[in-house]
Amino acid sequence: MIKTRTGQVIETNAKQNKLLKKLYGNVFGRVLLKTLTAPAISRAAGAFMDSRPSKVLIKPFIKRSGIDTSEYMMNGFRSYNDFFTRVIKPDKRPIDRVPSHLISPCDSKLTVHKIGKNSIFRIKGSRYRVSDLLQNEFLAKRFGGGYCLIFRLEVNDYHRYCYIDDGTKSENTYIAGELHTVNPIALERYNIYKRNCREYTVLHTENFGDVVQVEVGAMLVGRIVNHHGETAFRRGDEKGKFEFGGSTVVMLFGKDSIAVDEDILRNSAEGIETVVKYGEKIGKKA
Repeated sequence: MIKTRTGQVIETNAKQNKLLKKLYGNVFGRVLLKTLTAPAISRAAGAFMDSRPSKVLIKPFIKRSGIDTSEYMMNGFRSYNDFFTRVIKPDKRPIDRVPSHLISPCDSKLTVHKIGKNSIFRIKGSRYRVSDLLQNEFLAKRFGGGYCLIFRLEVNDYHRYCYIDDGTKSENTYIAGELHTVNPIALERYNIYKRNCREYTVLHTENFGDVVQVEVGAMLVGRIVNHHGETAFRRGDEKGKFEFGGSTVVMLFGKDSIAVDEDILRNSAEGIETVVKYGEKIGKKA
């Protein structure tokens, strides 16, 4: 289930969920998925989405997804990926500039999880460890007792993401992997956060201490586009973008560094995702 910050329940895509259940629920479907999620297939799909012929997909997608195009800069798209990574009008996503406020890095559906002493999480029936996600046991241990925030983007979400505070960052670390959809149904059979390609960095923030941000690729999304290597950044600056598909941003916060807003904590405890927007307050400095 998905809820807005005002408590409104959002319906999920029933047709898409039915298809995914078929694909992940039997042997033949899983064989097909093995083919679809191969890196070569992802690269081929990405090349088409970068091409001029892919522009024919834009109008049907807008109609099917009910995207409010008045929120975006809608001129001069050269390809479907150009449209998919469209830029939103600045006044449509104001950045909360209060230094002690924790903001969302993206438009997404958010769940929040406490990092226990064994750093194991259950998300829609799937279990994984922080050390599996990062492939770095030493770094993972630093976040014991803190929070793991999972921002799930769907294909009709704004696919750019920003820095949550002022600070500096390390170089990006890329981890190759198979590409699976990040739809919650997929999580019931595949631990995709261990299987998907992903890229992470450590953000040294002024108000929340060291934070790890991980961008996770999804089916037919082989390209996570981060703009910077080691650099300084400001709250609200664009950090990067996802190209075609649904994707996920995972953020790890240290113990006693943040206090997440109560509605989000309450929803997460009930297994409900909360709709959040780029630059919106979702918590505060502890």
